[in-house]
Amino acid sequence: MNNHKFLCALVVTMMVGAKCCVPVCAQQRMSLQSLFDLADQQSQRIKVSEVALKAAEEGVASAKTALLPSVEFSVQGSYTGNAFLLSRAFSASGTTEYIVPGLGPQQVPNGKQPTPHWGNNFTVQASQVIYAGGAIRSGIEIAKLGHQLAELDVEKNRQEVRFLLTGYYLDLYKLKNQSQVIAKNIELTEKVIAQMKDRREQGTVLKNDITRYELQLQSLVLAKTQVDDAQKIIRHQIATTIHLPQGEDFELDAQSLEEEGMALKALTSEESWQQKAMEHNIDIRQATLATTMSEQKVKNTRAASLPSVAVVAENSLVGPYTSDLIPRNANVNVWFVGIGVKYNLSSLWKNKHDIRKARHESTQAHERVQLAREGMENAVQANYTNLLTSSVEVSTQEKQVELADQNYTVVKNRYDNDLALLTDMLDASNMKLSADMALVNARIDMLYYYFKLKYITNTL
Repeated sequence: MNNHKFLCALVVTMMVGAKCCVPVCAQQRMSLQSLFDLADQQSQRIKVSEVALKAAEEGVASAKTALLPSVEFSVQGSYTGNAFLLSRAFSASGTTEYIVPGLGPQQVPNGKQPTPHWGNNFTVQASQVIYAGGAIRSGIEIAKLGHQLAELDVEKNRQEVRFLLTGYYLDLYKLKNQSQVIAKNIELTEKVIAQMKDRREQGTVLKNDITRYELQLQSLVLAKTQVDDAQKIIRHQIATTIHLPQGEDFELDAQSLEEEGMALKALTSEESWQQKAMEHNIDIRQATLATTMSEQKVKNTRAASLPSVAVVAENSLVGPYTSDLIPRNANVNVWFVGIGVKYNLSSLWKNKHDIRKARHESTQAHERVQLAREGMENAVQANYTNLLTSSVEVSTQEKQVELADQNYTVVKNRYDNDLALLTDMLDASNMKLSADMALVNARIDMLYYYFKLKYITNTL
């Protein structure tokens, strides 16, 4: 029988056995998908990553503003002191020849000059970059890639929270079944004690024999208390993760687990899981995006070694006019339009190391993609193998439960007919309890490895 058929047969057996273990409960039943939906809305971890996503969206919008023109407006008020005219020999005496348009050369006495004191400066400057060596475009692409990484972070946190809840859910399901198994053994032990007490009155059983069974009963009661308390802890952890209102409780939905377990019937080959992991795994997708981002950073670093070209326009209104020997109490309006070219020559020998660094980081990013794929391939192979192993364990444990039940029935009949010792009865009872518990654990472990495969492929 191949692995596929083998697993199908085991799943059917497992689900039939699970139905016998889960009672009907009046509490509201909550499936795994219900927990996932609540976690998507209320998990604090997911909320943190969603805020980071919004910040990344604003980062893209901010990067795009570099394509828009820049406009600067400045207003300045000032107090100008008196101008002082000196000769070339730095003497305040004598005169200085000053050419006045329309009047010709005029002699102006050196020394203090009459100066308008209150000044103003209004300037408006607009510029539009038309070439920056690709720095603006690469900056926008880097911002977009950062936004995509933030989206993957949200999805990654969502998958991690879902897997965490899955672990809690399966542990709770396992503990609940264990509690029911222990409860059945407590009931069975109490019946045996009652029978032994009847036989004690007939003189066929010693008091010591009853005491030993009562000790076993106390051990079972303690084990059930520990299992029930462990359930309380996990329920609290689930409630904290999905932010359930205080005091609100829920009941496990066994039907949802059965449906998930039935999906094992369609279990594909390991190669299919490997392909699914390569397509959907978030770590690989993030590493691939990081590679694209590193290539854009190389372009951005190269842009620092290229000239930038911009169209510039400016209009200024300045007063008083102090750029002459005799200040003028007037406003002067000047405007210009031109093209500015800026080139940092030192980048020819300074920027080469930054370019090499960016190239090495790009190569490292490519290697990380390969490393992520290798790690993913190993994880899928290991968990797929564990899933097959757990299926064999389920089959083995079912056979052991069958044998343990038969052994207990035989030993009990022999003990009732005084053909077996009490120690044989205790051993048979313990063997039955261990077999029942091992079967419960094996069934849940099989589901756990299935869910883990879905988590690894990020299809949970």
